[in-house]
Formats: sequence, C-alpha cells, structure tokens
Amino acid sequence: MVMAEAVTAVASSVDDKLYLIRYRVDDRPHLFVNDPRPCREKCGGKGRPCTVVCPAHVYRWEGERIVVEYERCVECGACRIVCPYGNIDWHYPRGGFGIVYRFG
Repeated sequence: MVMAEAVTAVASSVDDKLYLIRYRVDDRPHLFVNDPRPCREKCGGKGRPCTVVCPAHVYRWEGERIVVEYERCVECGACRIVCPYGNIDWHYPRGGFGIVYRFG
C-alpha cells in the first residue's frame, strides 16, 4: 500500500468512527483558546499542533483568526496536551452535554 493510500484509509476509518457519535450541544463552550496571539505568532511555523492532532477538526484557521468549533469535540483532550504554550483551556462539558456514543 502506498503511503497516500494508507493515509486516506486511516482518514476514512476515523471519519467512519466519528459518524457513530453524536453530541448534545451546550450553549456554554467547554474549551477556549486563552490568547490567540501565541497561536498566530508562534505556532505558524510549527504546523499549529491543535489543528493537526484534533481528530474532530475542532480548530481551523480563517485567515489570521482561529475558529474553535467546540460542539464537534470528542473530548479526548489531545489539543491541550499538544499545545506547546498551554494556551487551551479545556474541561469536560457540563453534565448531560457533550459526546454521546451511538453504540455503547
């Protein structure tokens, strides 16, 4: 299997698994980027780790602005662990909200 095919196979299997979960969206976000300046000024050359590691694509850039779609979060916490500046404030959603697994 060629590397590009392997990456595509992994990506599609992650997308397939993400399809099996649903969310109860809270009106209060459970994660925040504390200060967008370090993201914009320091992480640009590092591939912006939060955008790379997040399996649900919660973080994305629109020009010079980071967009956080907390309602997509699968609550793995990888973003706060990988952020080299400790700039992500993450906690579990309030009770009754957040990720809901369809099977189990």
